[in-house]
Amino acid sequence: MKLGNMELIPIWADSLGAKSFCTLIRTPDVSIVVDPGVAIMHPSFPASWEMKERWLIEGYEAISNAVKDADVVVITHYHYDHYTDFEESFYRGRLILAKSPNEYINDSQRERALHFFTNLFSMEGINLDEVMEEPSQLEIGDPLEEIPHAMSLDYADYSKRKRELLDKGMKWFSKRVERWRRYARVPEHDGEAFGLRFADGRGFTFGETEVRFTRPMFHGVEFSRVGWVVGLVVERAGEKVLYTSDVNGPIIEDYADWVIGERPRVALIDGPATYTLGYMLNRINLRRAVENLRRIVREAGCDLILLDHHLPREPRFRERLKDVYELAEKERVDVITVAEYYGKEPVVLSSAH
Repeated sequence: MKLGNMELIPIWADSLGAKSFCTLIRTPDVSIVVDPGVAIMHPSFPASWEMKERWLIEGYEAISNAVKDADVVVITHYHYDHYTDFEESFYRGRLILAKSPNEYINDSQRERALHFFTNLFSMEGINLDEVMEEPSQLEIGDPLEEIPHAMSLDYADYSKRKRELLDKGMKWFSKRVERWRRYARVPEHDGEAFGLRFADGRGFTFGETEVRFTRPMFHGVEFSRVGWVVGLVVERAGEKVLYTSDVNGPIIEDYADWVIGERPRVALIDGPATYTLGYMLNRINLRRAVENLRRIVREAGCDLILLDHHLPREPRFRERLKDVYELAEKERVDVITVAEYYGKEPVVLSSAH
């Protein structure tokens, strides 16, 4: 898809059969691959194991080909459907803009990040342990102050339970901050084999192209134990592409406000994980996600919303988001999956027949 001098190429996504949201964005200044990772579908996905493996291989090959064209590789967080550990050809000779592994991270992603950066630094013949920096006494505030819209909601009969969950989450968060203050810190890097910058809350300029990253956002609901992610906007000559990473809807209203405030021409949005409804996703948070998507459709001014990742992992996803699709049709906003962008049916629907 052409947006002025910018070109957007969706590389792989869940609707094509393997977990991913890999995207290539080209401008006259820079070629950027966002989240070059792919993972096999979960056991309950309605397809044979052989088909899942085939889609995984196809996704990996598509991403491998896309990365050949990249100057910059973005990693929004350390889940295997968003980065590949370790494929040297994906990273050698490139600038890597990555979610910081030093704070706003849970234990599993920290462990994965250390393994990844150990491999990355070894491309320069550097032992990561020997260049790790001293821990930092980070000044980290209340994360709920960064989401005032979400905090202003009235949950009616659910309010007491919501407050309990937030209080419990804040205690968990405080313990995480203490852990981050003890972490030896992975450094940034400039070398012959790769460059590395931590992207959280920062902007980068390549000629006339700007790449802006959000501060760390919850991976789903407030105090999600799954961790944090960074989203981004790529802008050139007034044209914008926005990529949410994993905000699961977005569930949190302030993240929808960010999308609306940016007014991107194209938004790549990960939908709510409806396949987890009833055990990881409750109906209150699904309703929040639906209403936030409706606001984005109505107010963000997008021509195209690629609504994929998490969402097309179960056959009833369109039914769950019926109100979103009906509003999009009324507002004449294309809300489609990556498979549909390429003229295909999402595999969760075709394989379920």
